[in-house]
Amino acid sequence: MKWGGISAIPLLLVVAFAQNARVETNDVQPAVRLEQVISGHITDLNGKYKFRVSEVTYQPGGYVGDHNHAGPGVRVIMAGEFTYVKGDKTTVYKAGDAFFEPGDVTHRAYNRGSTILKVMNIEILPADYSGSALIPPQH
Repeated sequence: MKWGGISAIPLLLVVAFAQNARVETNDVQPAVRLEQVISGHITDLNGKYKFRVSEVTYQPGGYVGDHNHAGPGVRVIMAGEFTYVKGDKTTVYKAGDAFFEPGDVTHRAYNRGSTILKVMNIEILPADYSGSALIPPQH
């Protein structure tokens, strides 16, 4: 089977792996708040993508190991301090900060503080995608 001149079988295996593999986490609780397939005046997007809004709570010492995301998104720090590590660069975001993540960048996330950390994730995913938006890095 071909898709755009590329064999679809390896692509399907990568998607299946991404949807079934797990990323290491500790003391992190995600909760989906909204999932909506896009429909509206930008007709090129209609039915192809969806927004997913989730709130992720990190207990003190909580972390998410190396991962990518299934789609791009905006992260909004609602409470606490978020330590974001990409390669050898560490950035600390505080409550009220927001940043964009393209999704295809391997990184880690930590709550190195002594209070609960809450992060609101607003992501764009394929309309038929299910499961965690966290995927293991594709090496």
